[in-house]
Parts: sequence; structure tokens; C-alpha cells
Amino acid sequence: MKFSMIFEAQLTDPTPERERQVIRDCVEQAVYAEEMGFDRIWAVEHHSLTQYAHMSASEVFLTWVAARTSRIRIGHGVVTMPFGYQHPVRVAERAAMLDVLSGGRVDIGAGRGATKQEMSMYGVRPEDTYPQMEEALQIFSNAWRKEQFEWHGSIDIGPGAILPRPVQDPHPPLFMACSKHDTLKLAAELGIGALVLGFAGADDVRRMRRVYDEAIADRSGDRFVSSEVNDHFSALCPTIVLDDAEAAYRIGTRGQRFFAESIAHWYGNGPAPTGYDENEDHVAAMERDREMLVAKLHEAKIPVRPSDTGQFNAEHAYGTAETAIDYVEQLRRIGVDEVMCLIQMGTVPQEACMETIRQWGEKVIPHFRTLAGEAE
Repeated sequence: MKFSMIFEAQLTDPTPERERQVIRDCVEQAVYAEEMGFDRIWAVEHHSLTQYAHMSASEVFLTWVAARTSRIRIGHGVVTMPFGYQHPVRVAERAAMLDVLSGGRVDIGAGRGATKQEMSMYGVRPEDTYPQMEEALQIFSNAWRKEQFEWHGSIDIGPGAILPRPVQDPHPPLFMACSKHDTLKLAAELGIGALVLGFAGADDVRRMRRVYDEAIADRSGDRFVSSEVNDHFSALCPTIVLDDAEAAYRIGTRGQRFFAESIAHWYGNGPAPTGYDENEDHVAAMERDREMLVAKLHEAKIPVRPSDTGQFNAEHAYGTAETAIDYVEQLRRIGVDEVMCLIQMGTVPQEACMETIRQWGEKVIPHFRTLAGEAE
């Protein structure tokens, strides 16, 4: 089992100064993650989602981190693939350049960038997001197989050379953001790894793992975007780990509340999140938010799924290292290939993030490395 971290660059009450600081803080966390034994970092790509994600140019962030590290893998989690955001050839060129500079450490996740806010900034149409994402993945995976590349689909490319060529042959591993069962099935059909949300808890992760495995078993291979199949299942794990379990739970649930309300704002037209009193009962507040969402879905006669309300579930790896080990053990038994730690949430102080990384590196990750060694 692998261990990684994901960065959104979230912040409350954003000012240019605070924004610059949170991005520098994310770099510091990513560099420390290598020292503490993490296998990979992921950086999102979002646009114009104030507070929720200020990570708009993740290729620059990841390059900066790659220059300060030597081992940890560098993951785009994810690149917005519809053509309005960026031409597929530019995605290929940038990924290959980073793969060369990092010594072959790049991973590429694909996403749709389907919030109304982001699509309006780039002139992307909702109906184009799925087909263009799939076509972009096909273009990417074929870009370096011949010296002269050309493509004739919904866009025409070349012939011409795609330069530079990546270290990883024929291309870096491919992944896809998966928040629904339908996207899990799509990832399996395309033959690429799944980056899944895990807010709803271990039981929902188990269901998602089952959906992914069943789709892998049933697929024909006709929709594979590459000859290099990557059946990798990575699950999000919100976590704050401190010696003081009560403080970790309070800080973690406060951060998760900010994260959940940010999602509700940009994906569901909810009110913008605000900073919260550190001692407020954030679990009770999330429960109220969950009940309000369920009521709205019932009123609209829409079935309520765990993924709809999962961000309001507070039962995660918030507490001591032992709490985190117990939670990760559930994920291990489910068959999760990678635990993707969500530590940097809008209200979480930098010192709590750094201490959490240290505790995972010194106590949590070694526990599972030892188990893996014993199993071998």
C-alpha cells in the first residue's frame, strides 16, 4: 500500500498575502512529505474557486517541489482535460518536461473541471467535458509512440514531433478523478487508475472498490486509452494526527467543515464558507448541513447516496497515530492501493499540518511497511 498527500491550497479570508503564504506552506509540506517517507504528492487544478482551491497552475507548483526533492512521485491530481482549458499537446509537452526534470516521477490524473464557475472562465460546455477528457487521454497516451504524431478526431493535430519525450516509456501512469460510481466504471473501462473521495467513510470506500473491481472484471478492453493499463485504486483519507487526540479531532473537523462548505458553495450553490471559532461544535454544524442537504434532495425527489452527504461524515483519521492506524487498517483490508491523505484544509494551521506529516512518517507509515514486509 502506498501513501500520498493531496494539495488544494485552501484558505479562509483570502488576501494576496495569505494566498502567497498558503502556497509556500504547501511546498514546505510536500518537501517534508518526502523526508517522512510518503510515496507521492498530488496537486489539484482548479480555476477561480476562491477559498476552496487556489492551486490553478499545478504544473508550476509540482515543478518547484520536484526541484527540491529526489524520490517522491509528483502527481497531477488532476489536469482539467477539456480542450477549452488547455490543448492536449500542451498537457503532453508539460508532463514530459516535468518527467525529464524529475527523473521519471510524474503521474497524470484527468478531470473535467465541471463547476459552472470554472467552465464560465474558459468557455467550456458541460456536454463536452466527458468526451473531450476521454479523447485528450487517448491523445496523451499516443503522443510519443511515433516520431511524427498526428491525430484526427474532434480536433486535428500534426503531423509533428511532441517534444520532449518522457523518461517513463511510453508515458507517465494515467489516473482519473472519480466521485461517482459511473466515473469509477469509466476509469476501469478506460484502463486507468481511480482517485476517489473517501469522505463517506470506509463502508463507502468498500462499495467503490467493489464497483471498480466489477467493472475491471466485466470490461472488454475496447475503450482502453493506452496499452499501459493502470488498475490502481487510491482513496482519500482526511487526517489530523497530534499527541493531543482531542485537539486533533477539533482541528480536523473544523477543517473538514470548511472543506465541505466550500464544496457545497462551488458545486451546489450553497453560501460561501467563513472562518469558524476553533471551539465551535463543527460536528454538530456538519450534521445540520447534512440534514439540510438531505431535505433538499428529498424535496427534489432525488435519491440520497453516501457520496452526496459523505463530506459531512467526521469519522476519519483525526486523533493520535493509533487512531490513524486503526482507520488505515480498515482501508487496507478493503484493498485500497493508496491512502491519499487530506491534511491541508482551509482552517488547519501550518504547524498542525507539519506535525501530522511527522506523526504519519514516524508512526503510521512504518506500521504498514512492517506489515507489508511480514506478508512478503
